[in-house]
Amino acid sequence: MTNPALASSSSREISFTKKYKSHKIPKAGRGNFYPFVFSDIMGLEDGSGRGTSVEDIKLALNGHMMEGYTFNPVSPLSRGDRFYNPSPSADDKVHVLVWVCSANITHINASVLRKASDIREAASDMGIPQLAIVTKVDEACGETDQDLKNVYKSKHIKKKMAAVSSALGIPLNCILPVKNYSKETFLEDDVDSLILNALRLMIDMGDDFISNM
Repeated sequence: MTNPALASSSSREISFTKKYKSHKIPKAGRGNFYPFVFSDIMGLEDGSGRGTSVEDIKLALNGHMMEGYTFNPVSPLSRGDRFYNPSPSADDKVHVLVWVCSANITHINASVLRKASDIREAASDMGIPQLAIVTKVDEACGETDQDLKNVYKSKHIKKKMAAVSSALGIPLNCILPVKNYSKETFLEDDVDSLILNALRLMIDMGDDFISNM
């Protein structure tokens, strides 16, 4: 089972994720789920004692963090905690690390980048592939807002993606633009296309990781 974890490198947006929670996508009319899981974590924030701790993310990557754990920025998960998994299986471990950044962010603070670098190094040591998603591309660019098909033509979005690549050290071909569903009341093909493109890359990376375990 491919098990991607989602992390935020945003230094300007407050994370509203308080608990470690997994999300599955149900198959229409079949009563079961697709064979991958998204594990959502509290985002990184500027300064010490804010946002999720680097140690908590490392524990999640290794599969030691259990569903329902409440993040505490000043006190990471410990072995004696009831949400600590002492013997994680291959399915408990993270197979893809996904960084999420808003296209509206103009600057990522140095302390956040240091945390991200520490986490990226740990993930690399574990052989975990990484990618980044740049969200809210419609809000950041009027050209893209008018027509989402312009997302890969927009110089502004290209510049944002290049900045994320430089800041996080992730190759540009592993950074994907996405529009969030916000004011839409129905599904839209152009929005879904970007989301599915990102999902496809996550699954491919996860499959490659599993094949090499």
